[in-house]
Amino acid sequence: MTSVLHDERLTAAVAAVRATGAGSVLDLGCGDGDLILRLAGEPGIGRILGLDIDRAALTRLRARLDRLPDAARARVTVQAGSMIEASPALCGFDCATLIETIEHLAPADLSRLERAVFAGMRPRSVVVTTPNAEFNRLLGVPAQRMRHPGHRFEWDRARFARWAGGIAARHGYRVRTGPVAGCHPDLGGASQMAVFALPAAPDRSSPGV
Repeated sequence: MTSVLHDERLTAAVAAVRATGAGSVLDLGCGDGDLILRLAGEPGIGRILGLDIDRAALTRLRARLDRLPDAARARVTVQAGSMIEASPALCGFDCATLIETIEHLAPADLSRLERAVFAGMRPRSVVVTTPNAEFNRLLGVPAQRMRHPGHRFEWDRARFARWAGGIAARHGYRVRTGPVAGCHPDLGGASQMAVFALPAAPDRSSPGV
């Protein structure tokens, strides 16, 4: 994906996180930290944990974090680990992000990811982006090919919406999906986003009607 589309996707992800009002963010599959570096500059976010199974990527991320101002650097922790395994350290966050991450999983592992994130970690909101296969022709990707050799699948918009809707129904979240980056009137965006949110707890301080 071009740098312009990559920048648009990150901008959209930060805006989605900001809109949730999250004070803590868990970035699953954080890589070398493009999203984390942006989130570290958000004044409303006091705690960020980046998780990735790729230790080399985390080494690059730590080097980038060392160049941040001390106050921003202090809000960020990085950890090696798998996003398909829920651990106590990954629970209690307001928002989890999976930005261009799920397509790197084997399809058989998607159910493990679902259980880990939506049943185990259970953040108040979850922001997911993944490539939109319909847009590939505009990027010059040949038919029956994927954008990156590490991608295990790429979905069209209808398939992504079914996946997101199924998770929301099974785990008590609301979800909305939409296009991200370089949006085309017929083919959608280069990426697609789902924002999951748990319903707000009822306010029991007020008398019933």
